[in-house]
Formats: sequence, C-alpha cells, structure tokens
Amino acid sequence: MTIQSIIKKAVKRLELEGKLLTPDFYAEAFCKEAQKAGMQSEDCTQVDKFSKTLNKDIQKELSQYRIKTMGELARFLISKLNRTNSTICSELLESQSTLTKRILQVIEVLHNAEASELAKQSIKLLSSNPNTSELEQFRQYWINFITTYDDTFLNKLRPFGTVDSNNLRKTIDGLNTSLASTDSKSATAELSRIASLLVSSFVPSIASSVNDKIASLSEKIKNNPSLLDSVSIESEIRSIILLRIALDKESVKEMVESLDGVLDKLSLRLIEMIERSDDSTVEIQQIKSELESYNEHTSTNFKIAHKKLFIIATALEENTQLLSRDLKNHSTEVTALSKKVRKLEKELEDAKNASKEDFLTKLYNRRALDDFMGVKEAEYERYGHNFSVVMFDLDHFKEVNDNYGHEAGDAVLGAFAKILKKEARSVDVVGRFGGEEFMALLSETDSKGGAIFAEKVRKHVEKARFMYKGERIEVTVSCGVSERKLHSSLSSVVNSADEYLYKAKKDGRNQVAYKKK
Repeated sequence: MTIQSIIKKAVKRLELEGKLLTPDFYAEAFCKEAQKAGMQSEDCTQVDKFSKTLNKDIQKELSQYRIKTMGELARFLISKLNRTNSTICSELLESQSTLTKRILQVIEVLHNAEASELAKQSIKLLSSNPNTSELEQFRQYWINFITTYDDTFLNKLRPFGTVDSNNLRKTIDGLNTSLASTDSKSATAELSRIASLLVSSFVPSIASSVNDKIASLSEKIKNNPSLLDSVSIESEIRSIILLRIALDKESVKEMVESLDGVLDKLSLRLIEMIERSDDSTVEIQQIKSELESYNEHTSTNFKIAHKKLFIIATALEENTQLLSRDLKNHSTEVTALSKKVRKLEKELEDAKNASKEDFLTKLYNRRALDDFMGVKEAEYERYGHNFSVVMFDLDHFKEVNDNYGHEAGDAVLGAFAKILKKEARSVDVVGRFGGEEFMALLSETDSKGGAIFAEKVRKHVEKARFMYKGERIEVTVSCGVSERKLHSSLSSVVNSADEYLYKAKKDGRNQVAYKKK
C-alpha cells in the first residue's frame, strides 16, 4: 500500500467520524491507517519516543490523558509548566514546615512527658530533611500515641472539684485545697510506706553486704519519700536494681566457686582412695594365691596373709575416716549453699513468670495478651474503637509431636510464629495463647477484615515448607474470628472467636470461620 492510499483512507476516516480536518485529527487518523496497513512511520512513533524520556509519574499521567500526537504532547507539557510555580511551592512547603514545627514546640512544653518527647524527636526529624518512609514512621508514632492516650487519671481529682479534661488550668484553679491538704497528708504517709518497702527491696537477697551506692540512695529515699513522685529518681532506682542483681550474681559466683573447691577436694580424696585400693588389690591377689597354696604345714604363710589383710583394712579405714572428717567439715557450708541456690532458683522462676514473652516463639505470652485485651477493651469503652479477635490452632499438631518428636513440634511452633508476625501490622498484637493455639488482636478491624487477615495467614501456612532434619512436615491451621462491636463484653468476644475456631475444626480444618454479615 502506498502513502497516497493511506492519506486517502485517513481523510475518509475523518469524514466518517465527523471530525474536522485539523493537523491533530489528521495525524491521529494517518497513524491509525498506517498501523493498520503495517507501515512504519517515524512521525507516528515520536510521541512514544519522547514520552519514554520523561519520568514515570509524568508517563503515568500521559497514559491517563491518552496523548496521541505531538501537538497534544506539547500542549500537555506547556500546561504542566504553567501550573508549576517553584517559588510558590517552595514558599508553601516552607510555611507548612514552619507551622508544623511551631505546633510541635507547643506540644513539647505541655504537661505530658510522652507527647513532649515525641514532639522533640519530630522537630529533630523535620530539621534533617527526612525521606517519605521516615515521615510515615513518625506519623504512625503519633497515631499510636493518640490511640492509646488515656486521660482518666484526671478523675482522681474529682473529690476535690470539677474536672474539665479540655481545660487543665480551670480544673486546677477550681480544686478544693483544704481537701487536697488532707489527702496530701494521706498521700505522704502512703509514700513513706512505699519508700520503706522499696528500700527493703534494694537489699541484696543473696549477697551479704550492701553497696555504698545502694546505701546512699536508700538513705535519700528514707529521708525524703516525696522523691518517688519525681521522674529523675526513676533512672537512679533502675541503676540500683541492676546493681543489686549484679551483687547477687557475684555472690552466687563466689558460692559456686567455693562449692567447686569442696568438690575438687572430694575428688582428690576419692582418687587417692582408688589409687591406694589398686596397690591393695595387688597385695590382695598375692594373699589370695598364698591362701590357695596354704596347707596345715605352712602356718607361717597364713600369718603373713593375715598381716597383709590387716594392712589393707587399716589403709581403707584411714581413708574412710579422712573422707568422713572432710564431709563433716564441709557439710554446713554445702547445706548453706544449697539453701541459697534453691532460693536463687525460686527468684529466677518468679522472674520467668513475670515475663511477657513466650520463651519458645518470642511472641507475647498469655499474660501479655490479657493485658493488651484490657487496653483494647478500655479504648472501646471510652472511644468506641472496634477491634477483632482471631484465634488460630495448628491442625493435627499432636501427630507432629508423635511422628517427628517434640523438637520438631517446637520448630513448627517457632516457624508459625514468624509467619504470624510477618503478616500482622505494626498496630496489631499477636501472641501464643497456649500450646498450639495463638491469638491476634486487630485494631480498628471488623469480622470481615479479621477474616481477610486470617485467610492470608492460612494460605501462607499452607504454602510454606516446614522442614525438620531434611524432611518436610505438612502443616495447616484453622481460624476463628469475632469482633467486639457484636458482643456485650470482652469475654464474650473471646468465647465467640473460640467457638468459630471449633466450627472451622469441625467443618474439616484448614479454613476460616466467622459471622458473615
């Protein structure tokens, strides 16, 4: 096909489409006919050629406007340039940044330590030319702060006057100072009791002596219990607690070394007895052969054997007496060390129980989950913030332990915990509820959103390769979802999620069950 025939078809196309014969309409029609005829024309590819030299954002905008001709491209770029005023943009951004800094400076001097610190860090960030991810991170910090902020502590002032949470100065000015004075005396007495208990806790439980720093801070708190109300004393108390632990550790180390010394002495005595027994064994063998060859005519041989047996018995008796004396000398010390070791083991067990982290999966444990559920419930009651509870249970987990061993089961639990943590958002809370059961608390999420999250976890587990000693273990998970808004209490939400988990198990496992709206 020739250029002339393409031109004719392009003109005819415009007539059929009812378009005027303008340069732009003609160029568009010509390129379509040329493409239809399989002819390459440099004029038809110029728009794509020049578009590829622009940045990706402008290329995306070009595709939305469906730019086809060079004239359209030129008008688009001219319009883009006319709308852009670098001076105005720069001034606007500068004004916004300055306003944000001033707002943060105001927050920094308000009476909230957490907000002041976050404001200070935000000002520092804005002064360092942050990137988008850093700004997004700090935006999330402020969301977390406003979500968890609780001003119910002001209710403690209600016995002394009207509380206005929006006007702190008005609240303070309206307090009844006479009642406050009476309550202040009660608070002072309470602080004194707390100070006395705190000072008692500073004393090392194992170490026999008190460090000078511990004694100095104890005396300071005894003389002025009101120091406990100040923020500055917190760091000193933390350092003293760490020092107390260090003293106890050093004392335990010394006890263990002393115990090792006693055991070394016992070992040496036993080795000495064994060595002497070896010598005596040779003598016993000689005596045995002499006794076997003994007859009524060789009375002298029996006397020699008797003497040698007496020597062996005497040597064993002497070693036994030495060992007995050593054991008696060290029995008191060993008993005292045993008591202190048992006490230390109990303290370690108590510390383990107080921990909020599950030692195997490194997720939150049941104790921590209960605390977080309390926080979520308080947010719901005060602000109406809805949340969902998702219960997970690994299917046929007992068979994993029975077929591959408990080490394999622990490995599966750890791998599932990593999947759960990876799929959760930063504002979500995930933890081990007990055994092979896990829980997720999803903020600002209804049942449908919770089911979407649970399904993502379920698919991830189904596709994952759980390997143990080179052998793949097939693992699936069942899930139950419920949301707070549909129930009258927190316990009702948890029970509902558990019932839906049971339903998922009953209906064949490896699925998500929830109330569909």
